[in-house]
This record gives sequence, C-alpha cells and structure tokens, in this order.
Amino acid sequence: MSLTIRPANITDVEAIAGLLVLDAEQRYAANQTLWKMAPEPHAKVASTITAAMQNEAPPFRQHWLIAESEGNVVGVTHTILLPVPPIYAGEFGPPGLIMEDCYVLDRAPSGTAKALLEAAEADLVAAGAKVLLGSSIAGGIWGDEFLAQSYEPLTLYFSKTGLSNAADHDDVQKASEDDIPAIVASSAVNRQVLFDLNDFWKPHPEADARFGSWMTRSLTLTDRDMLISNSEGDPEGYSVSQPATPLHFPSAHDVVGTGFIDDYFHADFENPTRLENQGHAARALLQASESALEARGNDAALIVCPAAWISKIEVLQSEGYETEIVWFIKA
Repeated sequence: MSLTIRPANITDVEAIAGLLVLDAEQRYAANQTLWKMAPEPHAKVASTITAAMQNEAPPFRQHWLIAESEGNVVGVTHTILLPVPPIYAGEFGPPGLIMEDCYVLDRAPSGTAKALLEAAEADLVAAGAKVLLGSSIAGGIWGDEFLAQSYEPLTLYFSKTGLSNAADHDDVQKASEDDIPAIVASSAVNRQVLFDLNDFWKPHPEADARFGSWMTRSLTLTDRDMLISNSEGDPEGYSVSQPATPLHFPSAHDVVGTGFIDDYFHADFENPTRLENQGHAARALLQASESALEARGNDAALIVCPAAWISKIEVLQSEGYETEIVWFIKA
C-alpha cells in the first residue's frame, strides 16, 4: 500500500480528532482514574486543534503531520517546540518534542510509525530544534520506535491513583515566606543533581533569583500547597502540590481530579545512586504532599523524575508510584 506523510491543515481536523480519541481510549482502558475521558472528547480535540492552527501568534509552535494511505488518514504525530523553563540555561534553544498524542491505525501500512517519526524529526529540525525529545506511554509502541531510532530515556512521569490521607508528620509543615531562602538553597542542590545526571538540565545563571521569585508568587496562589521538610530545625527538602494542567495531558482527557507534585526534592536522595537514612524523611514529605492533593479532592497524582535518579525512584516506587510516561532524548 502507498504511504504519504504531509503537514496537516484545517480540513484534516475531523480525521485527526478521530484518531486522537482512539488514542485516548487506549490510555483510558489502561488507567480509568488517571486518563479520564473529557465530555464529548471528539469535539474538544477538534476545537483545540482548530484553535491552535488558526492562532496567528501562538505561545509556542506546534504542528501535526498525518500519514495517508489510499486516500485515508491512517496516522498522526503532534510536535511542539518546548518552551524552556526560566531556571534552565536553554543554550540550544527550545527542544523539539514529539508529543504522546500520536497514533497509527492497525490497518496502516507496515512502517507507518517509523515514517511518521522520521518526518516529525525532520520537521522539528527545520523549525530550529537542536535537541529532539519524544514522549510515550510506558510500554507503548512509540517508546519502541524511539529506542529503535537512537533515543534513550531521559525523564519518567510516575503516577498513583487512590491517594492516601496519611497522618501529619511533625517534620513537614506548610512553607511560609520565611522559608523561601531555604527552599531556594534546596532547589540549587536539586538543580545540580539534575545537571550532573544530564547537561540537558544546565541551570540558568540567574536560576536562584528566578526560582525564588516564582516560589514567592506560588505562596499567594490558593490552588496549591507548598511544603517544607525540617530535621531538628534544619531544612532538608520541599515540594509543591498543585493541580495538573492541560499541558500535562492530551486534550481528549479530563484533568479535573488529578494533581501534580512538582519540585519534589529531599536530601535523602541527594546522592542519585544511594538512598540515605532509608529515605524515611523523604517518604514523609511525599506522603504529606500526596495528602495535600487528596484533601483538595484529587484521586490521582503525577510526579516527574529523571530516569537516572535511582535513589529518588526507589522512594517513589516504595510509595506505590508507577512509571506512566517516558520522555526520551535523541542521543
């Protein structure tokens, strides 16, 4: 069968939406709590794509490529130029990211996924991307395609459903403005570990000031809980429990009821290969962060961790978190 890859246009929106709803339904079948379907998902996906295509001044570049065979759309990829968070140097500019909402029909010609991936890479490089990333559900076909094309795991998104409401921990408190300098200092250690694991996370020269400013503003936001972990009065870690956003999920899904534990760091896993003190204090901070989400009505949580941070992964897995999404980087 013939196969053609081309950029999508506004007339392709309905066909793309149909594919991406099928894609979302596969995730939903695997985890109905985390990957809840949005009401009228087809209409939501179509509206989201249409708005992006018609936006003359988008906040970031995003693009859809479709695969056609015998006049039918049989596959789609979604790519973006990922904005660099302000605490990172971003010396290579916005990375090109192949999103997880990519899909190929079973009846598509053999090699369609590989052809779409190669076309997506070429499109991102032409758009200026010097670093290529790819996202896939853990164990999904796109993960296999990335590995076959010289990608390697960079970042893991862990998930947990059925959140617990653990008892209060004496060494974990809600942060105040007085705690900001200690949180910034912990963040600096966190950033150094990240950079040591992969220079993709090179810190910005003004990272401390930028992070401190954001943490100060975060204290004023009523939809989140900022926590700090102390041992005999000495700060050892911090976390922010906040709502997940549509940027964390393909548009066919409903993010309501899912939280995101962001900026989770503790000195127990400062050594990325060896957990200190059996991770007791780090677990207490994680449990308190999870309880904060549960208290706000969430029934699922996401948390991000570099694939090479073994000691942090040990803590997450011991608390029932499982790898849900893998971000790969082209070697």
